[in-house]
Amino acid sequence: MTDAVRNLNNAALLNSAAYYASLDPPQGSGNGSPQAFADPVEAGKTLAADKCAGCHGDNGVSKTPGMPSLVGLDPQYLVTAMKAYANDQRKNELMKSMVGLVDESDFNKLALYYALQPAARAETPNPGDQAAGKSAAASCSGCHGESGVSTSAANPSLAGQDAQYLAAALAQYKDGSRQDETMKAMVGELAEPAMKNIAAYFAQQRPQAPNVRKPLSTDEWTRRCDRCHGLSGNSTDPATPALAGQRADYLAQALKDYRAGTRKSPQMAAMSDVLTDSDIDNLAAHYASQKARSVVFVPLK
Repeated sequence: MTDAVRNLNNAALLNSAAYYASLDPPQGSGNGSPQAFADPVEAGKTLAADKCAGCHGDNGVSKTPGMPSLVGLDPQYLVTAMKAYANDQRKNELMKSMVGLVDESDFNKLALYYALQPAARAETPNPGDQAAGKSAAASCSGCHGESGVSTSAANPSLAGQDAQYLAAALAQYKDGSRQDETMKAMVGELAEPAMKNIAAYFAQQRPQAPNVRKPLSTDEWTRRCDRCHGLSGNSTDPATPALAGQRADYLAQALKDYRAGTRKSPQMAAMSDVLTDSDIDNLAAHYASQKARSVVFVPLK
């Protein structure tokens, strides 16, 4: 496009725009329609009730000593943990058998469901010296955050977690049955009482839900897009393009370019930043199938 318009003056640009604006608008291209929206949170809730609640508690808040709570964890971390149990990176026969009952494509739904639940401390006993644990846990904040609330998807939050589970995990890192070189080095000099104290400190801290949004349906997204691009993508603003009847492949690529930052627009970058590939495909299919309407713009002098 840069080469194509390089030698055009303003009058030629205006005439070109006027010519294309005078043509009948394209109609729905018919290349696909949005997939029906299946709420992943509701799917995760069903899976959690069926597969996880018996051990990890209703809504992921543990009531069983030794069983971890699943709330307050970043979905990416929780998915990684489930995969680790599935492929024996983490040794636990019960967990291996349980995750084997869940299709790997559903791990994200489970993790998203738990991430969106209210964060609460595990409802389990909390033995140990919390004051001594606070001092011993000072070196943990670099990875696991202040008071055990992690800001990294790679590192779990520890705040509010079941104390017995935390102490057992530390012991497993120390003896190598849970493999992580960084954690093995961190706990190498810890005696069992110190592990229990650290676990007691973190178990008492207030957990926080991770910063995760509930996915929007295609209908919810289009209502947002229509605010600028007009009802069903028929823009009435000369500065904002119409989307109705446009090619789905073009719309999808444009959204991906805005998301990646290769196409510049602060407004579109903010809108597209959280779109998944599925969101983009469904939005493109929706607007490609809409009826385009002619609009006449009258310049005011």
